[in-house]
Formats: sequence, C-alpha cells, structure tokens
Amino acid sequence: MDKGDDRPDSLEELNRKMVEFLKAKFAEQASSNSFPSKEEFARMPREERPAPEPSPLDAVFDFKFRPRDIKAHLDRFVIKQDEAKKALAIAVCDHYNHARTIRRLEQEDPALARQVELAKQNVLIIGPTGVGKTYLVKHIADLIGVPFVKADATKFSETGYVGADVDDLIRELVQKARGDLLLAQYGIVYIDEIDKLATRGSMIGRDVSGRGVQTTLLKLMEETDVQVRPAGDLSSYWQAAFAKSPFNTPPQTINTRNILFIASGAFSGLETIISDRLRQGTMGFGADRRSLTLDHELFRDATTRDFLDFGFEAEFIGRLPVRVVCEPLRAAELFSVLKDSEGSLIHQYERDFDAFGITARFTDSGLRGIAAQAEVEQTGARGLMTVCERLLRDFKFELPGTSVTELVIDADLVKNPADALQRLLAECQGDFQRQAAAEVDLFRQDFQEKHGLAILFADDAVEALATKARADCTSALQVCKRVFRDYQFGLSLIQKNTGQAEFLLSRAAVLNPSPYLSDLVAQSYARAAAPSGCEPGSDAPTPLP
Repeated sequence: MDKGDDRPDSLEELNRKMVEFLKAKFAEQASSNSFPSKEEFARMPREERPAPEPSPLDAVFDFKFRPRDIKAHLDRFVIKQDEAKKALAIAVCDHYNHARTIRRLEQEDPALARQVELAKQNVLIIGPTGVGKTYLVKHIADLIGVPFVKADATKFSETGYVGADVDDLIRELVQKARGDLLLAQYGIVYIDEIDKLATRGSMIGRDVSGRGVQTTLLKLMEETDVQVRPAGDLSSYWQAAFAKSPFNTPPQTINTRNILFIASGAFSGLETIISDRLRQGTMGFGADRRSLTLDHELFRDATTRDFLDFGFEAEFIGRLPVRVVCEPLRAAELFSVLKDSEGSLIHQYERDFDAFGITARFTDSGLRGIAAQAEVEQTGARGLMTVCERLLRDFKFELPGTSVTELVIDADLVKNPADALQRLLAECQGDFQRQAAAEVDLFRQDFQEKHGLAILFADDAVEALATKARADCTSALQVCKRVFRDYQFGLSLIQKNTGQAEFLLSRAAVLNPSPYLSDLVAQSYARAAAPSGCEPGSDAPTPLP
C-alpha cells in the first residue's frame, strides 16, 4: 500500500476517525429523516402531529397500588413473612408515590419541585437463606413494571481495584430497561449478601471489598449521576449515531435519586451481638433475668448500634432506614410453599416427568414428608429442591421408556424411595413383557399376511426382543421390523429349496439376525442337494408339526 495512504497511526486516531465518519454519516441521514424538527413540529397542526409512543414509564407515574394490593400479590408466591411483606409494600408505595409527586411538580412548577426533599426509603432485609427474600423483591418489580437487577455484594470491589464496579449495577438497569434511561431511573437494585461487606476492627490494611465497597455505595444509594458507558467507550458514539431522533439524543448519565435500593443478608453472628447487648441491659439488682435464646427472633431487636458493632459504617447503614426481618421456615410453612404457592417447585417436577410421558402426582402426605426433610436441611425453601432431587433422581433415570405412565409421590415413597422404585420397575417389567409379546405376535401376523410365511418366536426370542426394545427405548414391534426386515427373502429361498413354509425362530435370530439367516439358507441348499432321507444335521429353523 502507498505510504501516503490515510491509515491511522494509533487506536486513538482510529477512534477519532470513526467518530468523525459517524457524525458525518449521521448528519446526512438526519437531513432526509422523516422525523420533524422541533420547529417543524411546533408549526404542524395539532391533529397532524405524530402521536407519542406509549412508554413503560407511564405505568410508573400512574402508580395506584395500595400496600394491601402489593401484599396480596406477594401472598400468591411467598408463604409466611407477613411483617416483611407489609414493610416492603409500604416502603415501595411511599417511594413510587413520592416519585410520582415529584414528576407532577416538575411539570407544573419546576422551582417548587427542586425544593422538595426526598428521603429515600431504601430497605434492608434480614433473614436466613431460602426464606423468599429475592422472591419478594422480584415479584414487586414485576408487579410495578420496572427493571430489576440482582447482584451479590461479594463480587464488588472499590472503584479502581480488581473486581466489579458498583456503577455496573446502574448500567445493568439500563440494559434491563432496553436502553430506556428514564425507565431505568425508576428501577429496583437488589444487593444480596450485604452482610459480607461488614468488616471488624481487626482488619489490617486497606479493605477494598468490604469497607471500600460500603463507601462507594453511599452516594449510589442516595443520589448521584452514573455514566451509562465509561468514558472513551466507542459504543456510546454508535448509540448517539443511531438514536431515533437527532433532536432527542438520550443523556449519557443516569441519576440514582429515584432508584430503590434493597439489600439483604443472613447476618450470621448478629444475634450474638444483640444478645450480649440485651444481657448487659438486664444485669444489676432487680433486673429481669430472662433467658435469651440465640435465634432469629433476636433480629427484631436489632438497633443501628448492633449493625455498627457487626462491622458496618454508620453512613452506610444509615442509607438503609427501612429494616425488615424474615422468619425461618418450619415444616408447616415449607408444606404450604409446596402446596399453595403459585411458583411451587412441584410444578417444575410435574413438567419434568411429563416430558417423558409420565404424570407425577404429589399427595399431601408426600408433600409433608418432603417438607419435614427440607426443614432438617436448614436452607429454607432451597432445601425443598435438595430433598426432591435426592428423592426423585433415580425415578427420572429409570422410569422413562418403561410402561409407567403415573408416578404417585406419597409418604411411602418419600420414606423408602428405593423400595418404591423397585416395586414400580418390577410391575412395569411384567407389563413390558406382556406388551412386547403382544407386539411380537402382531408382527408375526403381519409377516404371514404379506409374505405367506408362517413364523413363530420361541420364548427366549420374545424375551430377547423385549430386552432390546427397552435398551433402545422403543417398542418390540419396531425392533422386529428392524431386525427381520430382510427375512422374507431368505425364508422364501429356504421354502423354495425345501418346501418348508413354517418356521420357529430362536434367541440366536434376534442377537445375530444376518449370520443366523445366512447359515439357514446355506443349510437349506445342503438339504436340497442331499440324497432323499439323508439330511445333514443343522441348526435350521424347526418346522411346525
């Protein structure tokens, strides 16, 4: 190539030339764009102006839910946790009603809108694993129609260090909102395992994944502007170049003022801190010497001081003023999760077995047995999956392809799954053998009608065909058609040589069909050539009497 070409000398030069090209190209397209300019839009008669496209944001600003409406919705999916549902429902209603009021004031009186203070009601959910914390937040976001992002706090590090940046949470909101920045500014960010960010006084050196992340999250949870794309990202130029209208290019930052932040964690060890504080308060003459048990009931007595002793910064825990405690699930609640929840795990297992043509039916006694075992797991509703997978794994492996069409999960199966499986397999084995025998007889009749040759199958041949059918996950009829697809030619030749028209096939014919038939044909020639009354010994098919 000529040295005088216009090749860029560096990546920065390539980036600059690409941006100039896009700007020039976009300007050409904008001149022929049918979208009217602001001046043209203002001069158009009102009836000729294009109607604005409906926006998902309309549902946010038309927020009309009451706390009891949200709780009723959550009751369909999450069992128990009534106090947590109430607190979350109130916080969500207050947050979006406040956002709606500010939006209305911005349209009516922008100056007054700027004077209104917004005290964000970010939420902290405390509770053991598997009690429905994520489920609660997800279904609230689905009900309202706002984008929802969930992340684990453990993956983040302080800005400038190796690890995910907390600003990525906001950028992911934009992705969930399909690029609608206005809608993303009213989304919900859910941060799980927030308790892992707590640091104790024994920490030496800079803690970039605990205290550092707390510090970084402070502004994010209150109000700050986050760049939608990092500076210098070429994709931001493409977004601007291909926007719908050159006069309505979306901003490159998103404000977190109206984003609701919800954090959660198990807070293992916090109950000890609370218990120690309460015991100190009961010491002395005439003090109430009540017994304090280390259980999740103590979380209801948690104060800000307890969270500070646990390892949180005062400014950080202050950004989570609404505190909700989720209760651990006992066997009775786990039974209700399986029985009554719209998102019950048993529906998944019903679909899994249905894919193999098996109807799975869970009885109440079976569900109670599963719930009792899940309680022992101490992982909440997640324990239900652990128990069900352990109980039903072998059934999923063994039953597909058998004659079983219904699986009843009752107390006996839950108590002794291996015995229940063996009984089912024994029953279906007998059913399968009978079905295979019937299909083999059907093949025999069809073969005789088509070819005029009578064949019978020895018992060991029927057994071999049934075994092969089960191994191939098919029917004995299909196995017969495949194994004996060319037998009419060989048997016809034998009939021509010897006059034999009725044949009894043994197990060897099923296991080695081609060699078996070849040997029979060869022996038929030998029998035909032998002197009368002097037939050679052979393993030829036995003629029927």
